[in-house]
Amino acid sequence: MKRTCGIGGQAVLEGIMMKNKEKYAVAVRKPDKEIELMVDEYKGFSDGKKILSLPFIRGIFNFVDSMILGIKTLMYSSQFYEEEEETEKKSGSKAEDIIMGFTVILSVVFSVALFIVLPYFISEFLKNSLHISSNTVLSIVEGIVRIAIFVLYIALISMMKDIKRTYMYHGAEHKCINCIEDGRELNVENVRISSRLHRRCGTSFLFLVMFISIAAFILVSALLPQGTGKLVKVVVRLLLVPVIAGVSYEVLRLAGKNDSLIVRIISAPGMALQKLTTKEPDDSMIEVAIQAVEAVFDWKEYRKEIGMEPENQEI
Repeated sequence: MKRTCGIGGQAVLEGIMMKNKEKYAVAVRKPDKEIELMVDEYKGFSDGKKILSLPFIRGIFNFVDSMILGIKTLMYSSQFYEEEEETEKKSGSKAEDIIMGFTVILSVVFSVALFIVLPYFISEFLKNSLHISSNTVLSIVEGIVRIAIFVLYIALISMMKDIKRTYMYHGAEHKCINCIEDGRELNVENVRISSRLHRRCGTSFLFLVMFISIAAFILVSALLPQGTGKLVKVVVRLLLVPVIAGVSYEVLRLAGKNDSLIVRIISAPGMALQKLTTKEPDDSMIEVAIQAVEAVFDWKEYRKEIGMEPENQEI
């Protein structure tokens, strides 16, 4: 079994959010170069609800929680970089919740339209143009189109200057977690030499969603009666999204804890894609990541638990 510390996080604007169970921290490098640290708790949908913590169900709500917390922490980090000090006008947590809820809904609609609906209609166009009669072949074509759109989207946004810096912080997040799970002391030097790729990354999760959707839609195409309308097919695909997300989450959990050959093969495409969504950070970014980690996770205690005393490994 592969060692896993259980913490996760994401890059925000000029900073990093790290989460350990209900506790999370956001560290931001402010324009004056000082690091602002905020620590809080977030209890998701499944908190205290055993049924929502069951395998294949938990992944759906974990994904929603990740989106909500991700947008919340992004909004927090952005306030340090607003040209006008409008954050002082804070209209209250209720207004912020409404804005955040609207943003989450808008993000979901955009993602579904781009990665679920659009590939279907492109495949239908290709079906008529290339005279594809097999539903299985058509589902495979749709899946290839979906993955191509996903990779192209990531490649294009990675060219933006602000996104490049966010991807550098993303790399710092991964490096910190890998440094801990490799049993090293958490410092700038050790984080710098750690890998910026990690199997539990959200990029890998999204790629798994794309890949597993191919198998799911092949099955659906075989079960739907001949002559089923396009609208029904689109609706069925939308209904399958939570199921696919649930399965993908379980596969990702397995990949994070297992190092078998099969798991490495399954993880390889997502890991390769992380070379686009992560970049090598500079030392100032690593310092931000370390502060976020130490606010929510006792890495020294973790080293003791895995039998790696501080004096046993020096780099």
